[in-house]
Amino acid sequence: MSTQATSNPAAATTTTPTRTATKRTILMCKPDFYTVSYRINPWMHPEDPTDTAKAVAQWQELHDVYQGLGFEIHLIDPIQGLPDMVYAANGGFVLDGVAYGAKFQYPERQPEGPAYMDWFRGAGLQVAEPVETNEGEGDFLLVGDVILAGTGFRSDSTSHEEIAKVYGRDVITLKLINPSFYHLDTAIAVLDPEPDADGRSNIAYLESAFDEPSLAILRERFPEAIIATEEDAAILGLNSYSDGYNVVIAARATTFAEQLRAKGYNPIGVDLSELLLGGGGVKCCTLDLHPVGTGNSAARS
Repeated sequence: MSTQATSNPAAATTTTPTRTATKRTILMCKPDFYTVSYRINPWMHPEDPTDTAKAVAQWQELHDVYQGLGFEIHLIDPIQGLPDMVYAANGGFVLDGVAYGAKFQYPERQPEGPAYMDWFRGAGLQVAEPVETNEGEGDFLLVGDVILAGTGFRSDSTSHEEIAKVYGRDVITLKLINPSFYHLDTAIAVLDPEPDADGRSNIAYLESAFDEPSLAILRERFPEAIIATEEDAAILGLNSYSDGYNVVIAARATTFAEQLRAKGYNPIGVDLSELLLGGGGVKCCTLDLHPVGTGNSAARS
């Protein structure tokens, strides 16, 4: 979202926008029982050993980065036998004081849905129990006043209609076509959790993850988006979390970091290589508990 230099509107030069960090409230789950014991995505290889202690240490680094940024962090207790609970983003979608629960596709993860819904209820949120298969914020991303919704591998497109009814928001369907990027949050990074004064929010995305109709939507809605490299996406570099200025990303996503700096953001690299073995990164470990009034809902009411 580069802006024209105000001294000469006709000039071709641009200025780097000033970014503003916003207070974030998130939910995380410590990976005390993390392992890769089954295969439900291309990243998982149960024949290869995993190191739970290393996963916990890397997760703790992410937690501490968030804490240093002033985030309000809530924790859900991990449950033995549910090694993927660490990927809290998949546990639901929270907006306007309502939690739309997850209904997982694979049996191995299905008990996570009720566990997260119990936490939401305990936190005082209204819970909308899902009928349709969906994997929470893994496939639903709030951008400005709309919800970008992924389908193709995990969440059914019928869940897009369901979530639209729950929140009364516009929902834009995007189809994923690369099995390595099976959730929307592996192929799109939301860079501006709160829209600017003109109601705009920007994103970064991987072109090869989407079909052509979806790319046409993204190009039209986000003409100044960062286009990620295949190399950065291959280490889940786009699976990142932003407060509007600070963007926590995979430490090895160096080109993405350069792209972010050029747009006025502050990238912060974190090594989650052990959790990558389960197919998750920074954003997967982070469920955004969006406050009431996020986006432009006040203007619509």
